Amino acid sequence: MTRPWLERRRPRLGGQRRITVLGVTGSVGASAIDILERNPELFAVEAVTAGSNVQKLAAIARRLGARFAAIADPKCLPELKAALAGSGIEAGAGPEAIVAAAERPADVVIAAIMGAAGLPPTLAAARTGAVIALANKEALVCAGDLFIATAVASGSQVLPVDSEHNAVFQSLETRNFEEVDRVILTASGGPFYRWTAARMAVATRAEALAHPNWSMGEKISIDSATLMNKGLEVIEAHHLFGLPSDRIDVLVHTQSIVHGMVAYRDGSNIAQMSVPDMRVPLTHCLFWPERATAPHKRLDLAAVGTLSFEEPDRERFPSLTLARAALEAGPWATNILNAANEVAVAAFLDGRIPFGRIVPLAERVLDEATQAGLAGPINEVGDALALDREGRRRAAAVLEEALV
Repeated sequence: MTRPWLERRRPRLGGQRRITVLGVTGSVGASAIDILERNPELFAVEAVTAGSNVQKLAAIARRLGARFAAIADPKCLPELKAALAGSGIEAGAGPEAIVAAAERPADVVIAAIMGAAGLPPTLAAARTGAVIALANKEALVCAGDLFIATAVASGSQVLPVDSEHNAVFQSLETRNFEEVDRVILTASGGPFYRWTAARMAVATRAEALAHPNWSMGEKISIDSATLMNKGLEVIEAHHLFGLPSDRIDVLVHTQSIVHGMVAYRDGSNIAQMSVPDMRVPLTHCLFWPERATAPHKRLDLAAVGTLSFEEPDRERFPSLTLARAALEAGPWATNILNAANEVAVAAFLDGRIPFGRIVPLAERVLDEATQAGLAGPINEVGDALALDREGRRRAAAVLEEALV
């Protein structure tokens, strides 16, 4: 299947761009807010959503002058209405309201809801034909073929917000995709890359959340510590760029300056470099295809001094191999892997399992799902959500068994 966003440059949208932010209270949302507030003459906010933090959502909606605010927890509607009283901002609550926010007229939808919960609204946004600034990798991990087909059918432009995929996308904008040999995603290695396997297995919650380069939410920070995040990004890159797993490489680059590279068949490599700041890829997506003056710190290579790269250690970090195996098995397997990993990460954050059990738990669930014959197509969002529920059910059962 073709990816139109790799083949052409969409003309700049005239006038103000109307923006919707799905997941406005998270770390990506905070970066987006900074850009939007610095450019009020260029952007008007249509809708904002959050999971359960009513007061923060209402405050952001007021600051941005949003037309609609939706909270995922349906019990929070009275509180949200009270918090927005007198503002003229329409309020909604529940999963249906989040999807409704995604369907409202917008030029650009920033899809930043964490986890599989972001799949229905992100798919809904793709059906509208809006530009999707995609920060919710689970839309591709859980239902990549369906999401890409939906975007292509509607004419929706998909612009990756993840720094690695955005770096690759920027290196492809000369319309030379047919000349690409492979793409390279970089990984910081997380907080444990120099730790022994034994020490890493008993790492504390605080140690796992202490990412050396990026300020991120808890779940993605743990995924970075296990390198599962990079495995999921390989799956994401497959769907975004239409490349098989063996043409998507991963290199550990502890400085987090080179975010991604494209290797061309003539031996040339083109890399995108910047300071580790999510405002860099977000600025690129919000102003694309033009370049804008951005507020973040500029890269000083002399101050950085050295850029190093190495192959990831797959023995201490088996998540990369596991994610590639799931990708080869098919979309049903990447969906199950994502669900099991979310359950395992939550269990670690709650103190129910040690750090060293996160990836083995996900691997066992994927093995059991394979043996149970769960392989099958994902033709609609209901198929994806059913697989996600099954993956979580199996992960919960394995978790309960391990704790007995």
